[in-house]
Amino acid sequence: MQKVVFNAHYLAYCDDACEAWMTGLRLRAAAPGWDFMLKKATIEWAAAATVNDELAIAVWVSRWGNTSFDVAFEGSIDGRGIFTSTITYVGVVEGTLRTAPVPPEVRVLLGA
Repeated sequence: MQKVVFNAHYLAYCDDACEAWMTGLRLRAAAPGWDFMLKKATIEWAAAATVNDELAIAVWVSRWGNTSFDVAFEGSIDGRGIFTSTITYVGVVEGTLRTAPVPPEVRVLLGA
């Protein structure tokens, strides 16, 4: 045991942080019929989180495309940078794999 958080868990932490952020903005109610899926994820570590650390994660949209957008994440413990991540999401017609443009109301909610 390395006594640090396993690397794959950071993507789960990002997913939870993004879901909490979007739920707080009531995103799902604002865009019926539209959904989004993960296309690409990158993570870069500056340090490691360990057992019982409280990880704070800042979340924001860092890039807008027609049907896609990037969400940036910065994870820290007591102000010390632990990791950064960028996840590219692609908009789809809800319940399908057909790409769909990001609705204007979603852009507004997410700070476009």
